[in-house]
Amino acid sequence: MAFFGKKLGIDLGTTNTLVHMPGKGIVLNEPSVVAIAVADKRVLAVGVEAKEMLGRTPDTIVASRPLKEGVIADYKTTEAMLRYFINKALGGVRFFRPEVMIAVPAGITSTERRAVIDATIQAGAKAAYIIKEPIAAAIGANIPIGSASGHMIIDMGGGTSEIAVISLGGIVANTSVRIGGNKFDAAIQEYTRKKYGVAIGERTAEELKIQIGSALPMEEKLSMDVRGRDMVSGLPTTLHMTSDDVTEAVQNELAGIVQAVKSVLQNTPPELSADVIDKGMVLSGGSSLLRNMDKLLTQTTGVPAYVADEALLCVAKGTGVALDNLESYKRSVLATR
Repeated sequence: MAFFGKKLGIDLGTTNTLVHMPGKGIVLNEPSVVAIAVADKRVLAVGVEAKEMLGRTPDTIVASRPLKEGVIADYKTTEAMLRYFINKALGGVRFFRPEVMIAVPAGITSTERRAVIDATIQAGAKAAYIIKEPIAAAIGANIPIGSASGHMIIDMGGGTSEIAVISLGGIVANTSVRIGGNKFDAAIQEYTRKKYGVAIGERTAEELKIQIGSALPMEEKLSMDVRGRDMVSGLPTTLHMTSDDVTEAVQNELAGIVQAVKSVLQNTPPELSADVIDKGMVLSGGSSLLRNMDKLLTQTTGVPAYVADEALLCVAKGTGVALDNLESYKRSVLATR
């Protein structure tokens, strides 16, 4: 029986959901978007297909993200999404329900945590475990979290940025700010509207951020043409934007992250601060891939910052590894059946 005791680690993100299967690696990486028929609340599409529909649906269909800022905003939809992802990851016929470990923001309340567990069990898991995102990210970035020295991880996702100093398998100082890729996108939309009088869509803003975005002004500017709607005439128009536009647009959001990083550094016990200065901080998550993000943090805090390998996958890999080695990570994992 090859099915026996399947395990899945899930990084349930605001923007993307990744599923890690121990032994196989990342088996699924899809947008956390669900399209639902308004009339009978039927799920029409999940993931990639549903994301294609964002901002393009008729009145009869709603495409939405069931997670807001890292927590479940719409329970039923999240459950349907989880069920779809679990089934897709396991594929075909199953005799056993899998054990699932889900990464959640470190700052969530016990009620929010309960909701994640219930949704996971309802979606077909035999047992659900919860691991805090910074810990999962640290494990995925190959940081030896069990050692008696301080390690700082900054996990920047779509909905939240989690900043934590970890020692002996637990979080010593941390903060979670609800700033991430989605806030960057919204800031870019706001900026083009105010500065150029052009309305652009969420996906266009995301495209701008990825293609030409930078956390610091760049010597060699990147530029790109975007299409949007002229706010005055209401007609479609094309706008030429540079990397400096994007840098300017996301300044406030970046300042919020820098402030949060500083506050964690200020609350870190002196012994561990010394470790952090020695080793530097590790950045993970999709938003850490914004050009020069590491440089910005190094400049503003004086602590060297490095982007982890495969930064996007750290949390998912970490959940899979922790689930595969439950015994050794017992202290770091909250078990609930």
